[in-house]
Amino acid sequence: MVGFINSRNGRWIRILAGTGLVLGGLGTGTPRGAMVALTGLVPLLTGALDLFLIGPLMGLPLKGADVRRALGQPEEAPLLDLAHDGGRSPYAPPSTLLH
Repeated sequence: MVGFINSRNGRWIRILAGTGLVLGGLGTGTPRGAMVALTGLVPLLTGALDLFLIGPLMGLPLKGADVRRALGQPEEAPLLDLAHDGGRSPYAPPSTLLH
């Protein structure tokens, strides 16, 4: 479970869930909704900043990359793969697929 939470997909799920809580909470316009929105900032920011807040409680590092390294998981591609190259170097040769 810890490995998935710190994976690229797990981070995206945290970001989307946090965004949903923030938008849903603010959409109500009530004090309770404001509390939900504040609560939603936690998964949103931890996913975006690659942090694992309960890591120190479990004897693991706080930074997601360090957690992945401690668990022996391969280093992942960045959260946004703008080069569409699967996380390879920006100087990697282009794909051989014809467009």
